[in-house]
Amino acid sequence: MIPRAAEKTIHSLLKGFPIVTISGPRQSGKTTLAKVVFPDKPYASLEDPDVRLAAWDDPRSFLERFPDGAVLDEVQRCPDILSYLQSKVDADGRMGLFILTGSQKFGLLSGITQSLAGRTAFIELLPFSLGELAWAGKQPRTIDRMLFSGGYPPLYDRDVAVRAWFGAYVTAYLERDVRQVLRVQELETFQRFVRLCAGRTGQLLNYSAVAAECGITHNTAKAWISVLEASYIVFQLRPHHANFNKRLIKASKLYFYDVGLASWLLGIQTPEQMETHPLRGNLFETFVMAEIVKSIFNSGERPGLYFWRDSNGVEVDVLIEREGRILPIEIKAGKTVARDFFAGLEKWMALAGDMAIQPTLVYGGTENYSHKGIRVVGWRDAGQIGRKK
Repeated sequence: MIPRAAEKTIHSLLKGFPIVTISGPRQSGKTTLAKVVFPDKPYASLEDPDVRLAAWDDPRSFLERFPDGAVLDEVQRCPDILSYLQSKVDADGRMGLFILTGSQKFGLLSGITQSLAGRTAFIELLPFSLGELAWAGKQPRTIDRMLFSGGYPPLYDRDVAVRAWFGAYVTAYLERDVRQVLRVQELETFQRFVRLCAGRTGQLLNYSAVAAECGITHNTAKAWISVLEASYIVFQLRPHHANFNKRLIKASKLYFYDVGLASWLLGIQTPEQMETHPLRGNLFETFVMAEIVKSIFNSGERPGLYFWRDSNGVEVDVLIEREGRILPIEIKAGKTVARDFFAGLEKWMALAGDMAIQPTLVYGGTENYSHKGIRVVGWRDAGQIGRKK
């Protein structure tokens, strides 16, 4: 098994909470990680119909099976059990009793907010980061291979073709989960919608434009995006609030959590095709953004991430808020650093003044160095920049 960066964080959280909840997309390794953290405790999956029925029919008796805690998988499938779990851990008083996992934010978080507030810590587990793959000696050799494959664990622990696996994943999980929440009748329209979203990764999200192209209403587009967010397929990056006396863009930017899934949805057949693909820059930006988010999630933090763009098109791709100051990051897919790569950072830094710390450029090459006070970081170290020093 490839070690996960979040494992240390989970062990630390279990010292101060009776429950830790691991959420994230399906097939991101949540169950495997939970079993590694709790190797000697029982495991029960609420995806199993028999287990779920027992939990529904008599939740108190079900939980009595686990006097010393357990791993309870996919708990959003039986949210009523959470109230009984609250009573159990309150009466017990011990820390580190249960690990819960879930793949759907809507059902999971609403139930936990009502029943387990203050009793559980949260970890969001995404597919493998580049650092995790490097520790295991499985890091893709080229950036184009990374953009093609992404980081889902099954692609690295079994002999399976990338495109075949993503095809099965979308059918077995994404479409099924979305149907459970939305009762989508026109599956072909939804499939087209998801592919259109992939074509907009790393770009400003215009609901009306996506809706018109897909033949649905504006409100339907917003609802479908919300479910894709809740299923850890996409996320939105909000514009930063500081205007520096300039009119700002108000729309969010859309990103996929896994660049390999976005590449599959775009119909990219091979890593070699990536080299000349018109959206290669957007996919590279998606990859770097996801690496930053993973590094923050793995430490148990919530990302204070934004982007900045004024009405003249001057942009900085990522702003990370750090204790009242801001770390600006520019992302460029080119393998050779060009002078204009620094333009957005330099203009923003002139406006931000003392608010700016550690300005960083991430690019498609491999060398790390400093240029006029700006860190230049190669793609292999993209995840490092999201970590606190």
